Amino acid sequence: MKPIIREATKNDLPVLYNFMDDLVEAERPMDITIKDGKVIYYDLEDFIKSEDAVLYVAELNGELVASGYAKIKPDRIYLKHDNHGYLGFMFVPEKYRGNGYNKLIVDTLLAWCKTRNIHEIRLDVYETNPSAIRAYEKVGFTKHLINMRMDLNDLEA
Repeated sequence: MKPIIREATKNDLPVLYNFMDDLVEAERPMDITIKDGKVIYYDLEDFIKSEDAVLYVAELNGELVASGYAKIKPDRIYLKHDNHGYLGFMFVPEKYRGNGYNKLIVDTLLAWCKTRNIHEIRLDVYETNPSAIRAYEKVGFTKHLINMRMDLNDLEA
């Protein structure tokens, strides 16, 4: 059965905050810089209210099975485009993975960006998350820039 893809509502927030908790826990092993304890990545209610963002969910038999947002962001003045669409919060609970729900969300987010005349799309993915990289490559994303980090506390004196 194919899920319904729709814009999130305030009624979805309790489940979406659980999705965010699960996403943070999934990403902690990939990112040593994430704080301990409760972490809030996104202001989900703002995505629901914003004119420059949208938060979509996939619903199957009354249960949310995927999420993702797009936000229009201004870009650097030296680039060919003024704004880009930034995608994030792509999450599918483990028991629903492998069913193409993330692709449905991404396709809907890309269509939303097109309706706003946004054609440059960006997202971030951890280098140590090859399954996510493959999923994004399947829908047309390419690797573009490597973000590097350093903690000076880790360097020997």
